[in-house]
Amino acid sequence: MSSWAIVALVAILIWGVVQIARAKSGIVTDEDGNQKVVPRENNRPAAELEVARRELDDLRERIKVLERIATDAHSGDAREQARIAAEIEALRDAPVSRPAPRPES
Repeated sequence: MSSWAIVALVAILIWGVVQIARAKSGIVTDEDGNQKVVPRENNRPAAELEVARRELDDLRERIKVLERIATDAHSGDAREQARIAAEIEALRDAPVSRPAPRPES
């Protein structure tokens, strides 16, 4: 077999593998040559898909809250507030010094 025949055979095999992979992932080509992904029906009930979507939205909201907590705790304002709170607590713990009574003349 000549080297050109081997190259052509390998190219055809690669093209076939690519076409099979595209078909499995749901990529179709329209008449203008544009490719798009066609959603597949997974034999799952619509209610189950809706529950999964709601759970995904809830998880996204939790991530947003966690990101806000993580970034707010290390901001300059948060450090300043922590410093002031620590200073107030230190003043609360310090003994109160009262002025000495004045001697009466």
